[in-house]
Amino acid sequence: MQKSAGCKNCRNADRLSFDLSMAFQPIFDLRTGQAWAYEALVRGTDNRPADEILSAVTPENRYSFDQACRVTAIEKSVAAGILETDAKLSINFLPNAIYSPEACIRLTLQSAAEQGLASSRLMFEFTENEKMTNTSHIKDILKFYKKMGFATALDDFGAGYAGLQLLADFQTDFIKLDMALIRNIDTDMPRRMIVESIVKLCRRMDIAVIAEGIETPGELAAIRDMGIDLVQGYLLARPSFEKLPVLRYDLAVAADKAVA
Repeated sequence: MQKSAGCKNCRNADRLSFDLSMAFQPIFDLRTGQAWAYEALVRGTDNRPADEILSAVTPENRYSFDQACRVTAIEKSVAAGILETDAKLSINFLPNAIYSPEACIRLTLQSAAEQGLASSRLMFEFTENEKMTNTSHIKDILKFYKKMGFATALDDFGAGYAGLQLLADFQTDFIKLDMALIRNIDTDMPRRMIVESIVKLCRRMDIAVIAEGIETPGELAAIRDMGIDLVQGYLLARPSFEKLPVLRYDLAVAADKAVA
């Protein structure tokens, strides 16, 4: 791919020696029963898993990898039919790969414009599993993204380096609760109490909560009972390679269980 001329570090980034593709997994809105967003998950062009691709990312090619993921996510989602929906496209990004928020976003905006995808439909997720070495830089990134009208999300919340410290440092539009917190939440009272506290805290901070990793009807019913409307997980739809999956579970079942 072409390198950005935005900054010296960008121009000097190593080119990728491998090609990428994407799988997509929906985030559903329980209020509408429709896909609210599709998360783009990196894959090899032959559907090799993310772990194999990520193992080839180095400090030298990290910028090119991040840029390639953004462009590929946009192109593959449009090819898969996202323009026929109202859903957002959620793209995972590497904060440590961004040298200048303004310069590094240019290729993303160019690709979205070329594909006819409104920039207002883009959401950017970053994970707390990537150690944040420069909090002021990340704050600048999030501030710039908010100015551009992008939604932002803190992914894998509760599973990484700093937990609540990151929430104190970075107020994204959304947090995505890690699946470890969701697992057996319908029967595990400590987990339920923790998630209820996080939801209450986030409401006071005007941050919406997304529950990921939902695998059972009981987990979905418990999450819905807590007032979490945005959900993601294998129960609802598994990632689909270069396609937009459809809902595979009757959400009315969860509604019935929540009322019971």
